Amino acid sequence: MNWQSRWFRVLPVVLVMGAIFFQSHQSGDSFSLPKIVNIDKVLHGLVYAVLGLTALLALSPHFRGHRPLLVNVAVVVFCLLYGISDEFHQSFVPGRMVSAGDILADTVGGAMAVLGYWGWQRWKLPGGGIPDEHS
Repeated sequence: MNWQSRWFRVLPVVLVMGAIFFQSHQSGDSFSLPKIVNIDKVLHGLVYAVLGLTALLALSPHFRGHRPLLVNVAVVVFCLLYGISDEFHQSFVPGRMVSAGDILADTVGGAMAVLGYWGWQRWKLPGGGIPDEHS
């Protein structure tokens, strides 16, 4: 595989990470959320599910198919670590607070991406989501 196709797969991850960083850098009074209980946790989970899915798809199909447990754990840990770094970043932004609940929601979002991808693979491919040698 050439470097252009690898970069093309990694670009969505970088864009999502950049969007998360940009949003985290906004001061606490620059936006407001609807008055729905735990809406911020739901949004964290959804955004980090997108990050997790882009991270999954950035990995080669061969690696995803032949090392699924390693890939799934790595994606969830990646979302956890990026969530921690995001909260650390927010600690320096006026009006923003650090929240362990947000980190948990970020991690759950990454796990949702992994579970969703796994379920889709099981549904899509015969043999339970493991590509054969000719795929």
